[in-house]
Amino acid sequence: MDIFNGLTMIGGLSLFLFGMNIMGQALERRAGGRLGLLLEKLTTNRAAGLLTGLGVTAVIQSSSATTVMVVGFVNSGLMTLGQAVNVIMGANIGTTVTAWVLSLAGIGGGNVFVRLLKPAAFTPILAFIGIICYMFSRKKKRRDTGMVFLGFATLMYGMEMMSGAVSGLGSVPAFRELFLLFKNPVSGVLAGAVLTAVIQSSSASVGILQALAVTGQVSYGAAVPIIMGQNIGTCVTALISSAGANKNAKRAAMVHLSFNVIGTAVWLAVFCLVKAVSAPVFLDAPASLFGIAVTHSAFNVLCTVLLLPFADILEALVKKMVPDTKIGSRKRILSVVGRFPTDCNLEGTENWELFR
Repeated sequence: MDIFNGLTMIGGLSLFLFGMNIMGQALERRAGGRLGLLLEKLTTNRAAGLLTGLGVTAVIQSSSATTVMVVGFVNSGLMTLGQAVNVIMGANIGTTVTAWVLSLAGIGGGNVFVRLLKPAAFTPILAFIGIICYMFSRKKKRRDTGMVFLGFATLMYGMEMMSGAVSGLGSVPAFRELFLLFKNPVSGVLAGAVLTAVIQSSSASVGILQALAVTGQVSYGAAVPIIMGQNIGTCVTALISSAGANKNAKRAAMVHLSFNVIGTAVWLAVFCLVKAVSAPVFLDAPASLFGIAVTHSAFNVLCTVLLLPFADILEALVKKMVPDTKIGSRKRILSVVGRFPTDCNLEGTENWELFR
């Protein structure tokens, strides 16, 4: 791999992230306020909230965007913290759709129908439709539809550029040694978390991992911990969006973080135990694009299965982590600035609601 391959890799990564970003934004605009109404109305029970989070995230292909919307709804009082817990769990499963779409690039076979399933075959058609809708239509929704197609075509082209640029790394000893480091599960989790926190998208992070997998040097033993870490890194966006919001909105962001940290800790412990006891052969096998998509989905489904029955406990936990301000503390603070004496009893007065 020379400097020109490195430049191609950077360009491909830039196009990939840009395409994913504009596609997600266009999908949100195309849906308009209906996504908000959907999240508000279809979260009345645990199953409905889970499926709603899954469906919305599968459509806009961003768990971060869904979680940010949820934080906003909780902040405005349109959604309770309990409803937010279920939607966030569903969002983690819905975000795996992107990896499945990207895995189509790894389909083999010379049959014409099989080749048509590959993004390289249908992406140019989508790009052509997209540019026509965007340039020759005055209707905003049709232009947004064009941007969705163009965004998808851009990210797929970027993915192909990245894959082509790194394909020669399979024979580079230093690259193999780098991924041997990630066979240490803790290192893999940290690498996945940091990468995803920087680009603020687990879908994009998994896509980058899939692009590297074409080298044949990314084993399942290295890929699984990285995927686990990616789920933690994606929480950064929600945490940033909750800055300056009310306590329940902050709790919604903490639900996202707690869910992913607890799920990762539990399944990482199981992974390490299985690896130590039985040392499955498949962990040393090269990971495929399809295999990474399966692993990504399986991990998120397992996390949800593990924690969904304890949604109420998770809600109580974040309330402990972000506690209500005690009335005594507020009275002492206000007494310092002369608002009222410390022995003043507010309960039952018209101002009580301000200090609950």
